Amino acid sequence: MILVNGFSNATVSALDRGLTLGDGLFTTLHLKKQTPVLWSYHTQRIANGCEKLKLPVPDFDSLYEQCCELAAAVADDNVCGKIIVTRGCGGRGYSPLGCDQSTTIVSAHAYPAHYHDWQSTGVALGVADQRLGWQPMLAGLKTLNRLEQVLLKKEAQAKGWLEALVTDVQGSVVEGVSSNCFIRINDQWITPELRYNGVHGVMRAHILSLMQQNHISCEQRCIEMDQIAHI
Repeated sequence: MILVNGFSNATVSALDRGLTLGDGLFTTLHLKKQTPVLWSYHTQRIANGCEKLKLPVPDFDSLYEQCCELAAAVADDNVCGKIIVTRGCGGRGYSPLGCDQSTTIVSAHAYPAHYHDWQSTGVALGVADQRLGWQPMLAGLKTLNRLEQVLLKKEAQAKGWLEALVTDVQGSVVEGVSSNCFIRINDQWITPELRYNGVHGVMRAHILSLMQQNHISCEQRCIEMDQIAHI
């Protein structure tokens, strides 16, 4: 089930900039017992992204209700939700002038059954040959343009991996194709700082918060591949 601007019978225009230019952002979330998990992290992520992209911040109370409504329709204790915010429609070209109404799309889907298996058995992991470019303007954001991740996922699948560790153009570790990473080196937890690329994931933020609360040190800094080659 999908809600567009809060309506189940609405459609997205073929001229929506989210489709034509990837002009927008999204977040995926866990809906447990019809309730969004880590909701404050998701709203903060959307708000921060909207501020950087100069998008109107959506009504989070309305989005919360929509998520709960869709989770109830799926009728499962564990549901995967997705919230998309686009700049909406406007004139042709790159200029956002005339884009007076943003678009929100909320959807709910069956929770991936393999997640539980991954938690208990781990995943087959490799290091991707393809690399992420640097783009400080968009670093940390989960924009609608995921073409790098599409190509990286295709590479991982071709090599039989469930996930791939991805480096940047200088060979520094950034993240997984669809995940953030924490690496333990010499009894010290480290996570890439994501200054030039990558996604500030909700679970990454939650784990960093838990580490701080439990007085577990975690550095956010550059990690070179040769530092983890023999871990």
